[in-house]
Amino acid sequence: MAAQLAFFILLTAGSVVFAWQVQRLRRGLAMGRPSERNDQPLRRWKTMARVALGQGKMGSRPVAALLHVVVYVGFVLINIEVLEILVDGAIGSHRFFAPYLGGAYVGIIGFFELLGVAVIIACLAFLFRRHVMRIPRFRHADMKGWPSKDADIILYIEIMLMSALLLMNTAEAAMDAEAPVVVGHWLAPLLSGMDENSLHWIERIAWWFHFAGILAFLNYLPRSKHFHIILAFPNTWYSKLSARGRIPAMPSVTGEIKSMMDPSYVPDETAVPDRFGAKDVSDLSFANLLNAFTCTECGRCTSACPASITGKSLSPRQIMMATRDRVEESLDKGESAKDNHLLDNFISRESLWACTSCNACVEVCPLNIDPLDIILQMRQYLTMEESAAPAPLNSMMSNIENNGAPWAYPQADRAAWINE
Repeated sequence: MAAQLAFFILLTAGSVVFAWQVQRLRRGLAMGRPSERNDQPLRRWKTMARVALGQGKMGSRPVAALLHVVVYVGFVLINIEVLEILVDGAIGSHRFFAPYLGGAYVGIIGFFELLGVAVIIACLAFLFRRHVMRIPRFRHADMKGWPSKDADIILYIEIMLMSALLLMNTAEAAMDAEAPVVVGHWLAPLLSGMDENSLHWIERIAWWFHFAGILAFLNYLPRSKHFHIILAFPNTWYSKLSARGRIPAMPSVTGEIKSMMDPSYVPDETAVPDRFGAKDVSDLSFANLLNAFTCTECGRCTSACPASITGKSLSPRQIMMATRDRVEESLDKGESAKDNHLLDNFISRESLWACTSCNACVEVCPLNIDPLDIILQMRQYLTMEESAAPAPLNSMMSNIENNGAPWAYPQADRAAWINE
């Protein structure tokens, strides 16, 4: 009874804290405008299956793709075993499903064990890539400090969770030659010579460590880059489905143009926004904010960005981190944070105008995260609300308005070069 009471206390505490963090995330995402991305559901389901579940955008990096698939699939499938842990902990049983599944149970547990071994190997390979191989992406200034530590913490946690699972099964196999495990029997000789009481304590400690570790891991995720394990699915569902290079027209501006060209057109007054473009997170869409919280912080976007490569201040990864940080600040400080804005306080104007709009960051992101959409909305604000575009752009836009072309001479003179 004492063990069951401790189980319920841990489970309740972990569930309450996780539910609070999920509610906090919902409040953060609710700061954004509706995304209006519920169209083409079949295509969205396919995108989610291909990108989030199938790691479809990792194909250009086959080694990293294989390691990610192993860790991700292993994490998801192995934690199916948590169902049995929950039942065993609640009613005080041991391997509750074994009698019901018969011989299939051994095969399932063996599969989970082999996945656990594969996850440990993949995590060690990731640590080797991060700390031994000189991969430039991991040595960018954006990746130093907490981003690097966070990645290490997650890898260490996964190694410990999988090791606890294998140790639990190994101790049980050393006690009982008929134990329904596979890898545990292979490793059982490592514990030979230990008395049954010691093996029992090792098995129980490993069981509790695995259970408590899963709860701790679950509650660490919302504060970690690895929250994408959960958010990858809704994020890819809300992916932008239009062509990469297409910049969506602003409804309010479209209405003005239609009014100018068709006197009978009746504009939709509700289409006029309180603000053109985006100055703060409340001006961005739900999908933009979901992008920020889903970001894997892998740095692929920044490593592919031509502006960043040539030494400009722009980092697409930092755009996403700044957006998330601004939402977090608004949640933590409430009204006292209203004098700050995403523009200037978190993202510099220099960074926004350094972007070439090439979509390289969007193309390489493994989860269809779109820093460019945020950049363009903030540029719209600077241009339409503050008239604060760089001088060359202002000159070009004035020429287009007055001359119908970006050059500073009238249309009638366009062919004058022929006479030269």
